[in-house]
Amino acid sequence: MATRLTAFSKFFITLVILGVIGGGGYYMLKKTTWGQNLEKKAEAQKSETGSEETPKTGFKDDENTLVVQLVTWGGYGPGLYFNEGAEPNEQSRFFKEYGFKVRFVVENDLINAMNAWIADEYDVAVQTADAFPLYTGPEDINQYKPKAFMQVDWSRGGDAIIVKRGINSVNDLKGKKVVVAVPSPAQTLLMTALEAANLKYSDVEVIKTTDNLKAAQLFRSADVDAAVVWSPDDILATNDVPGSKILLTTKDQSHVIADIFFAKESYLNANRKMIDGFYEGWMKAVAELKANPSNKDKAAKYVAELFQVGVPDAMGMMDVVYWTGHGDNVNFFGMNPEYRGQRGEDLYTKMSKNFVVTGDAENEAPAWRSAIFTGAVQAGNAKLTGPAYSAEASKTFTAPTASAKTAPAIASKPVSINFASGKFQLDENSKTIIDLQFADVSKSFANARVRIEGNTDNVGSKQLNAELSRKRAQAVADYLASQYKIDKNRFVIIGNGPDKPVAGCEQNQNEACKAKNRRTEFQLISD
Repeated sequence: MATRLTAFSKFFITLVILGVIGGGGYYMLKKTTWGQNLEKKAEAQKSETGSEETPKTGFKDDENTLVVQLVTWGGYGPGLYFNEGAEPNEQSRFFKEYGFKVRFVVENDLINAMNAWIADEYDVAVQTADAFPLYTGPEDINQYKPKAFMQVDWSRGGDAIIVKRGINSVNDLKGKKVVVAVPSPAQTLLMTALEAANLKYSDVEVIKTTDNLKAAQLFRSADVDAAVVWSPDDILATNDVPGSKILLTTKDQSHVIADIFFAKESYLNANRKMIDGFYEGWMKAVAELKANPSNKDKAAKYVAELFQVGVPDAMGMMDVVYWTGHGDNVNFFGMNPEYRGQRGEDLYTKMSKNFVVTGDAENEAPAWRSAIFTGAVQAGNAKLTGPAYSAEASKTFTAPTASAKTAPAIASKPVSINFASGKFQLDENSKTIIDLQFADVSKSFANARVRIEGNTDNVGSKQLNAELSRKRAQAVADYLASQYKIDKNRFVIIGNGPDKPVAGCEQNQNEACKAKNRRTEFQLISD
């Protein structure tokens, strides 16, 4: 049996990643108000049956059994559907089509989960890509060489930032008290949102808590301005606090929280056939679930059985995720050179650096390439072909309406892009600025519209400046559309000319003020 975590690691993980696998809102079921109600239902069911044990099939675990740790979350519907439940059984398609057995085990306690994974009690464990540096970084964990080999899903609506009266955009959070479970996907969500508002993590007063239930509780009772919570506590908490509202969710911030499966490098190398079959079967399940609504009903039944909730609740758990198929995995693991969206490497690398800045990690984690195993995805390329296995298409936007020009922004980010006098063509330096300042934001908020406002100083004709500023904003949109394959209808183009000067520079009174007013502003709008 492998060595268990050291006392330091237990302490570190307890403080650092308690609740990390909470992405999407149903992780750590016991940590949410909604989950507590479901737990009561489960206890009632146990009392009725007189037993807490799941009925066994007669199949015994052996070297031909893949034991997979899960947390309470609707993202695992495809695996449960393909396995015909959580237990190994003769009807499992993993067994019938690939010749091995699968057992899914729920463990929401991350300390227990990690110790069990180290001790080879679990072959495969679950994490979020943004938090994975906290597993690959510490030496006494990294010695087991955890490797991510499959993306399971994206959170789509299960995570949210809620705010109190007077806060209307992420920009308004500057100087405010924000409750966050640290570090966790909630922290990642906040950091990414602040980036879209040209704010740093240090620009808000972070009130640290250990889990999202406490975040919702503090939002209700304490002197705080905002909180990052999971659904349905976003709705429940804002209903309890007059004047409060949901500022944003992962429906708009759609490519931030990604769940992954990982295993030890030694296990992956020694069990390639099993891992390849597990990946291939899971991808088949995703394709079938998307193709036929009745299959989703079947998946909900197994999700309900495993997590001891009602089928409607199970369906709700699955509705806040996007199950990633084979094409999505190819993109996520950086194997499609044409893909310009959010990759696992983007999330992993960004948060590896951020955890050091915030003091949650001593050093940056090893590079993404050393923390992944792409063998199963590569093997799938030959078999998982055709439209059913294609990657998620970028959201198609309708042409923006007039209301989009005045709709309130989720976040605004001013970026100084230098144009030659009277010109609207982008030079190479300007393109680099756009790449660095906004490309990542557009990937994270892939489901939100982008309003681009061009502004000028007051030199020259007002009418000419208005048209020039519009052309400059359009040039920025055209570059983003061509370079990052963004739907042109996603952009709302506005030319303000000199009519919206920066506060304190209303008169363009000096060259510094004129330079500030010659800005391009990116604004995110909920579609």
